[in-house]
Amino acid sequence: MKIFSMFDGVGGFTIGFNNSDSEFFQTTYSNQYEPSKKSQDAYEVGVYRFPEMEHIPTDVALIPNEKFEEMRDNGVNMIVGGFPCQDYSVARSKKNELGIEGKKGVLFWEIIRATEIIKPEYLVLENVDRLLKAPSSQRGRDFAVMLASFNELGYSVEWRVINAAEYGRAQRRRRVFFFVYRNDTHWAKRIDSQFENNSSENLLGIRDFEQYRNYIFNDGLFARQFPVKEAEVKDRTKFNQLAKDIKEVSDEFNDGKFWNTGVMRHGYYYSADTEPLGNEIPITLREIIVPESEVPEKYYIDGEKLAKFEYLRGPKRIERTSLEGHSYIYSEGGMSPNDDLDLPGRTMLTSEGTVNRSTHLLKINGRYRLITPIEAERLQDFPDDWTKYKQLETGEVVEVGERMRMFFMGNALVTGIVKRIGDELKEIVLENK
Repeated sequence: MKIFSMFDGVGGFTIGFNNSDSEFFQTTYSNQYEPSKKSQDAYEVGVYRFPEMEHIPTDVALIPNEKFEEMRDNGVNMIVGGFPCQDYSVARSKKNELGIEGKKGVLFWEIIRATEIIKPEYLVLENVDRLLKAPSSQRGRDFAVMLASFNELGYSVEWRVINAAEYGRAQRRRRVFFFVYRNDTHWAKRIDSQFENNSSENLLGIRDFEQYRNYIFNDGLFARQFPVKEAEVKDRTKFNQLAKDIKEVSDEFNDGKFWNTGVMRHGYYYSADTEPLGNEIPITLREIIVPESEVPEKYYIDGEKLAKFEYLRGPKRIERTSLEGHSYIYSEGGMSPNDDLDLPGRTMLTSEGTVNRSTHLLKINGRYRLITPIEAERLQDFPDDWTKYKQLETGEVVEVGERMRMFFMGNALVTGIVKRIGDELKEIVLENK
């Protein structure tokens, strides 16, 4: 499988698929660009770590169609990427063309543009789990637009919210993963053959959701690699049909029920609230921290900084005034004064390493400290010091600042989850040839 990695970051998808099988999965193109930053640090880390790959340091919206055509002609048959959760509403121009309403949703539409041109067999995408409920004013609309867009291009979508710690990793990080496959692949045809009415015309009109249910509980990629309990949580399920017009989906979607597991085939979707089997033991913080003798003194905190952490992590009831001038009480529950070493880490954010409520705070041998960049990398299943160096345009290799390294990891994904997706995808491809 030849891969184009969009929104590549520091190569998390590539690491995961390489750890699965670096011969079977080969990332040949990547795109990474931070529009708000003069220094393209993540891109430069990618250049240093993957010198054999073609790296594209350009705003994805400025990549010409001809480049995607080149990828297609060079055998790219898979797209991967973790893209920002934005506003995916659409508008129709006077010429009846679909487009974006504003600029927020541009990045997802670039995935659609690349898909339409490259026509990959598969895509593996990742996002924050709140995407399934966005926006708050029209819950589920953004995700419905995504499903409708892939459906229009002739693709099916399987999704699952995965908490990495529930499947044996070191971080309680919930993300929604998508396995998108073209409807003319061997895998898709095999799935179609399992439906009672297996002609295309009959399949489009099927009403029996049991076959959809069986897919997400037993037959799908996520069901096979990330098994769940047999029963839905509190009978939370939804079976419905998307409107055929994407603009109609954007304007009128009011279903609002996309649970943490589901599949969309030929415009119909089935979704259920599922629970992991709970039989995989996570890695704990204690198992990933470096020996204290290797921790520089600058990571230890006390005095005013420690007092600030105590305040931030404590319960609060604060009177505030809104922009309209009325007063209200902002309340926030307390959290543990330090992180439990015998639990997996909490979700890392891009603010990791700063004096922030979400920052990990360890207490070891009576002293408090922050986690180190290596420990942050381990929480995301990256190799030690993966982000320590970058290669400049001149060819010079220099060190990356530690704050930026933490930022990378707050934006990254758990590569051990990607590895397991790769393991199962390889089986799917090989067994359906």
